[in-house]
Amino acid sequence: MKRCPITYELVQDKYSIKGLKLLSRGLIQLSDLKYTAEEQRHEAALRASKMSIQGVQPKLSAVLDIKNSAFNIVDNFGKFIIKPQHHIYPQLPENEDLTMKMASACRIQTPLHGLVYSKDGSLSYFIKRFDRIARKQKIPLEDFAQLAGEKRESKYNYSVEKLIRLIETYCTFPHLEKIRFFKRFLFNFLVGNEDMHLKNYSLISVNDKIELSPAYDFLNTTIVLGANPEESALTLKGKKSRFDRNVLIDYLAGERLQLNDKIIEQVLQDLYNAKSDWFELINISFLNADRKDSFQLLLKKRLGLLKI
Repeated sequence: MKRCPITYELVQDKYSIKGLKLLSRGLIQLSDLKYTAEEQRHEAALRASKMSIQGVQPKLSAVLDIKNSAFNIVDNFGKFIIKPQHHIYPQLPENEDLTMKMASACRIQTPLHGLVYSKDGSLSYFIKRFDRIARKQKIPLEDFAQLAGEKRESKYNYSVEKLIRLIETYCTFPHLEKIRFFKRFLFNFLVGNEDMHLKNYSLISVNDKIELSPAYDFLNTTIVLGANPEESALTLKGKKSRFDRNVLIDYLAGERLQLNDKIIEQVLQDLYNAKSDWFELINISFLNADRKDSFQLLLKKRLGLLKI
């Protein structure tokens, strides 16, 4: 038996019916991407200047062709982003998909995402764009680098404290968004995501309300990069490492975000309730055995540090 790379269900074929229906109710099968991982990276490099999505990982814009049961790569107006295997860092698609599913398990809002097979048998990661509502219509979206007046090159030169002030300044209901930010920050600490820089947080305008966008670019960078002295891309209380419960709960949640004890406890309870699901997701994920073990060891250590 195999597992569906979209839902992780056991399947006889490549994909589960549930996984296909998440993509489209009219989909009954899904063809492999017509490019190998290497060809996808080549296509991403060729199309980079034509696309609005950027970053270190190779990315392609795609639409879902229901008639032909396939993702088609496009230059413009894509509804999905596809990330192939990286040429240096193994299993980034499997890592990102797993981490995003773990985020969903603790009720962090995430877009539709999953893994899709390529013609060479490799897996690529896909995520549905949340800033598109029609072929040429975009939802207003700004990342925190834009809001802070920072360039791509300076996306790490910022503090969590200043980021919180941006939430207070721009969000329609800042108190609610600060709760959501707190959960995301703790989650990324727990799963070893050391790369949550300014461009990995965004505000979106929906129904005349400005709020945090759905989560994106969540992955365990610690098991990718190995030993790293930093635990956060942005400074918190003047540092990027050696965080403990005092810094993350008392200082961040209580002093900086001004959350009361009841709200803090609810966030911690949400994370606690997701623990068993997290370890199960790791076990049934598409990561190899060594990376599964590394992920679980890190997660256990950091859960213990926060006494969750």
